[in-house]
Amino acid sequence: MRGEPSCPKCGGRVRAPGLFADSWQCDVHGAVHPLQPVIPPSVEALGVVVHRAHVPVWMPWPLPVGWLFTGVAYAGDDRSGGRATAVACSGPGPLGGIGELLLVAEELGVGLGSRYAGIDGPDPGPHIEVAKPPQAKVLASGRPTPLWHVTGAPADRAVFAGEARGLWLWAIVWPEQTGLLLYDELVLTDLRDAGAEVELLPCGALSPRLLS
Repeated sequence: MRGEPSCPKCGGRVRAPGLFADSWQCDVHGAVHPLQPVIPPSVEALGVVVHRAHVPVWMPWPLPVGWLFTGVAYAGDDRSGGRATAVACSGPGPLGGIGELLLVAEELGVGLGSRYAGIDGPDPGPHIEVAKPPQAKVLASGRPTPLWHVTGAPADRAVFAGEARGLWLWAIVWPEQTGLLLYDELVLTDLRDAGAEVELLPCGALSPRLLS
């Protein structure tokens, strides 16, 4: 399942730094932090991303009952480190069936959250109305964190975004009604701060959402 790095904004091919550019380049988006190939979920794969990340690696912790960790991805390289992370989980939906949750933390302009959200990017700012009350709230590293509904996303998902630790936090759920999870003040932990209990993380099959 190993592949080549890709553009975090469009999934297109990128060129490595070389003689004429000191950053990864996408033909459409110019300089980017490359999305590294996604590998099957495991505690070891998660550890690699946690070790390299310069941004939070958010995960519901403890996981909701019956939920599993289903993959992790990051955008960045060995020189810059992880400038965006994405963690996937899945389990019983609030209204039945299987629900999926993707949590993205990223620096301004990376564009990974917009790609998974299915909206024009790179950031959620134009798609949220922060002057209005937030539609959801999570507890991120112990801090109440408001999230606003992101407009313009495809009908098969619900997208929320806000700011945590000075960085964008996206919560993307499939199907749309799985967004009810976010109305119960979901508790998120930055896995960079987690201890040995992460080794007990239940893992499922790789989420295809990370490959979209």
